[in-house]
Amino acid sequence: MITLVRRITAVWVVSAALAACGTPAQAPRAPRASPSAAPSRPASIPSRPPSLAPGPAGLTPVFTHGPRTRGRAVALTFDADMTAGQGARAAAGERFDNPGLIATLRKLKVPATVFITGRWAEEYPAQARSIGRDPLFEVANHSYSHYAFTRDCYGLPTLPRNRMRADVERAYAAFRKVGLRHPMPYFRFPGGCHDRRALKALAPTGVTAVQWDVVSGDAFATDADAVARQVLRGVRPGSVVVLHCTRSAAPATERAVRTIVPELRRKGFRFVKVSGLIGAAGARR
Repeated sequence: MITLVRRITAVWVVSAALAACGTPAQAPRAPRASPSAAPSRPASIPSRPPSLAPGPAGLTPVFTHGPRTRGRAVALTFDADMTAGQGARAAAGERFDNPGLIATLRKLKVPATVFITGRWAEEYPAQARSIGRDPLFEVANHSYSHYAFTRDCYGLPTLPRNRMRADVERAYAAFRKVGLRHPMPYFRFPGGCHDRRALKALAPTGVTAVQWDVVSGDAFATDADAVARQVLRGVRPGSVVVLHCTRSAAPATERAVRTIVPELRRKGFRFVKVSGLIGAAGARR
């Protein structure tokens, strides 16, 4: 059976070949009035995204941060959380998206990696496509259901081991269904919770698990200045910062980003996507 990553790689190669023939797959120019519209600049799509070699005993590799000595690169990552059972809450008006945050990242020209759950992509397909088609961003997998892959993970429902791989693959299927192109072969565990059993279960998918070394504390926070201070205190060269792209659960994130970005730039940091850090770490291609 062809693994999930091989299928993803094949899509990337075909896209690169089409681009070489002068027929790149790009989204049409979106209206200026839309805050989540993707800019009409050409995407630079590598033939194969960087990834890590399998860990010991063939387990899913885990990436926490990039090199500490090569420049002052930092990756801002945003989790677009929505569980499989939250559809009724969304129908009642709860907002699990944050188009203002995405608009701010575009305005500030900040590359970022957005980890999207399959359920979020289904709820907000136009936003998912817009993010995925914007070369400023890269989209990665945050599971389909946002259920935990271990027990006792922040109160999240727990997936049984025999459904872990299927949940990740279901998220990629949801991405394809809504037209979200070129998702990266990266996966973030809901809550960051994982163990050897989970790493073994996901090994056949070929993903690289992406954790972080800086916790923003933006989940359910209302004090944007406190979130910004926590990030600014923790960032080091090569850091991966975890934030959220969910208005109802992280209402202060956009305001915090407006402080974090200029301050880190003032200190000499530059922003990259997770793929940039993994590539700098000597990942295979």
